[in-house]
Amino acid sequence: MASNLKIFISLAIVCATLTVTMAGDPDILTDFVVPTNVGGPIDGSFFTFTGMRSLVGAAFPATFKVSKASMAEFPALNGQSVSYAVLQFPSGSVNPPHTHPRASELLFLLMGSLEVGFVDTTNKLFTQTLKQGDIFVFPKGLVHFQFNSDAKNPALAVSGFGSANAGTVAVPNTVFNTTIDDQILALSFKTDVPTIQKIKAGLHG
Repeated sequence: MASNLKIFISLAIVCATLTVTMAGDPDILTDFVVPTNVGGPIDGSFFTFTGMRSLVGAAFPATFKVSKASMAEFPALNGQSVSYAVLQFPSGSVNPPHTHPRASELLFLLMGSLEVGFVDTTNKLFTQTLKQGDIFVFPKGLVHFQFNSDAKNPALAVSGFGSANAGTVAVPNTVFNTTIDDQILALSFKTDVPTIQKIKAGLHG
């Protein structure tokens, strides 16, 4: 068990290195950026994010959960072109189709299995079944998803992003939970307004 843990830690370090090489944020002219609201001298605590400690030893969530370490949660990432997220997938759960407009995503599967995929600009779907220890890249800006099809076992993944603020545009929420007129949606999806309204009601349910 200890040797396996060392292997996964080593792979996580590799993921971090690869993420930095894919970085796309603008270069900064200083070593790092300190927010104006931070007073006093900067020490190691400024460069340390402790928000993931709550996941250690905690019960697995009942629904899909994302825990982020992006610039919003970890200000030291400003200008560093990197961020992370921990993805927890209970059995049968899905991370719905979404995009990250400002970054590629490099997903490292730590536990379980996942069905993943993305759609390119020619509408071609690329899918793969990931096993523990696999790494998959989702190209910048493309619609993608992850699904734990295992009916019994959860899955756990860590994703690195080539931006301190990758952004997330969730397709279902963006389309059906905004103020786009129902008639426009009905025409776009070649259906009727009552069907669109049922979909919206289901998302709110």
